[in-house]
Amino acid sequence: MRSRIEELAIRADVFRWLDERFNENGGYELSRELLESYSFDGEPIKLLDPGGRGIRNPASFSSTLTIMTSAGSRNPYADTESIDGWVTYHYRVGDGGDNTKLARAVANRDPIVYFKGVRAGFYVPFYPIIIADNDPVERVVRFPLEQGLAFLGDPLKYTDDQRRYAETIVRTRLHQPIFRAQVLHAYAASCTVCDLKHSELLDAAHIAPDADAAGVAHVSNGLAMCKIHHAAYDRSLMGITPDFEVRIDQQLLDEVDGPMLRHGLQDMHGRHIRLPSSRAARPDRDRLASRYELFARR
Repeated sequence: MRSRIEELAIRADVFRWLDERFNENGGYELSRELLESYSFDGEPIKLLDPGGRGIRNPASFSSTLTIMTSAGSRNPYADTESIDGWVTYHYRVGDGGDNTKLARAVANRDPIVYFKGVRAGFYVPFYPIIIADNDPVERVVRFPLEQGLAFLGDPLKYTDDQRRYAETIVRTRLHQPIFRAQVLHAYAASCTVCDLKHSELLDAAHIAPDADAAGVAHVSNGLAMCKIHHAAYDRSLMGITPDFEVRIDQQLLDEVDGPMLRHGLQDMHGRHIRLPSSRAARPDRDRLASRYELFARR
């Protein structure tokens, strides 16, 4: 068994490694294959359980290193995430083993990683996570995805102001990585306008802004866009019709200002956007129409 000092050093190195991988990947999803490639001082340490279990407990660790929730129907334990940003995560079936190490992580306040599945074999990481509550009767643990929420106390006792704050945190810091991963995957990590294929240069743009009632973090309310087209769309310098055609603001079309304006924006006028192959992931026409009205009135 490793010493506590060595365990904590490995956990800190895992966080550093995840920072680097996530940044290299443009804040995009991470594959199981990648997460199983981590090593510390040359020693391989898989960050997901090779047997597909949701709890990763390396034999040499005294407590849990990571936990994982699969996407959609692949989650057999009905783990849940509340609108307040708290996750309820179930014990494994049976006693001892994984559950003992999970309980020890709670007791020691050991920082862990929570991998949230966005599709089969791909995850978005949240870390460092400190599990706030262990309920052996219900056989669940609970923790906030944003550690600052732990200071607000029991989410069932939030004031109205606390709840509004928590929901804002959830929307801006927690839902966006999942939304980004789902949108970029739907568009094959390519800009819907110009086909640029570098994920680190792409954003998941909202059609209806996330502050609006219609601004849900669902792939049908998203468009994968490079930085320049996202900025143009947000500022109504570019619009997209409900028939998926790009329109550029007339003043920009009349302007003469070098190759970036000409090739980056003016040449996009009249072009049809790239659509996801899945019809369920395609942009919602009603939301496009509402957003296009704002562009047309500009």
